[in-house]
Amino acid sequence: MLVKDLAEYHGPVSDLFKLPKTKDEWEPYRLTQEQVQHFHENGYVSGIKMLDETQIEQLKREMEEIIDPHHPAHHLFYEFHSNESSDSDAILFHSLGHWRITEAFHDILWNPAFIMAAHQLLENKPVRFWHDQLFYKPAKHGGVVAWHQDYSYWTRTVAMQHLTCWTGLDDANQENGCLHYIPKSHKWGLLNAPELAGNMNGIMDYLTDEQKEKFTPVPIELKKGYATFHHPLLVHGSYENKSDKPRRAFVLNVFADGTISNTDDELLKGVPPIPKGKKMEGKFFPLLFE
Repeated sequence: MLVKDLAEYHGPVSDLFKLPKTKDEWEPYRLTQEQVQHFHENGYVSGIKMLDETQIEQLKREMEEIIDPHHPAHHLFYEFHSNESSDSDAILFHSLGHWRITEAFHDILWNPAFIMAAHQLLENKPVRFWHDQLFYKPAKHGGVVAWHQDYSYWTRTVAMQHLTCWTGLDDANQENGCLHYIPKSHKWGLLNAPELAGNMNGIMDYLTDEQKEKFTPVPIELKKGYATFHHPLLVHGSYENKSDKPRRAFVLNVFADGTISNTDDELLKGVPPIPKGKKMEGKFFPLLFE
């Protein structure tokens, strides 16, 4: 079976999302000044409508296909963990690279609600794609994602002008392991990176007494199809899924155009290295919005 690598296509390949053509058509997707201010002050902004019911159902169908380790395009993943946790009773499915495999997960990169918000939160700079992630916590035994900062895993790219967008394909609440944030922790500087599916509180070893005092998690409960954006240094994590419903979500990570490689090594598995000091661009890092 011939497998098509959708990384070859720098634009939508289906009609699931319609890109606006005029300034007026972009206007409904703009965040308010209050939302942008909340992001800069607290390190996050939540409750942004990202998907309609048709788009949600299509993404769920595609997720069902690609979590199969025998999928014919499996080799296109950068990472694939049927369970990133070492505990068989605490399952955390986690993958990177599915934008290369199915049409809806490819085209979500050009969702106008996503790219307009990303453009605004990156201080109106052009937006370039970094990588995607899928997280699936099955009912009753879905595992944790430890407290962490995203940029602590991304120092292979500089300057730090990155952004994360988390979108639920199911309603996310405290019972099924929704995201939690530590507001204003994006002002704490770069901390060491803990193991992602390990001890929930591993990051505590790296905090000062003052930071520990301010460590007050805020749950980010969201209806399916809604998103939350956060700063690359914001401390966040999620608890286990104790409910009888799955918790499925995808993440889109981007950076401002002009970000450069900080290593001569591979940036993502299977992606040709970009020499240290050279601009992040090309087939695997498309420009999403100018």
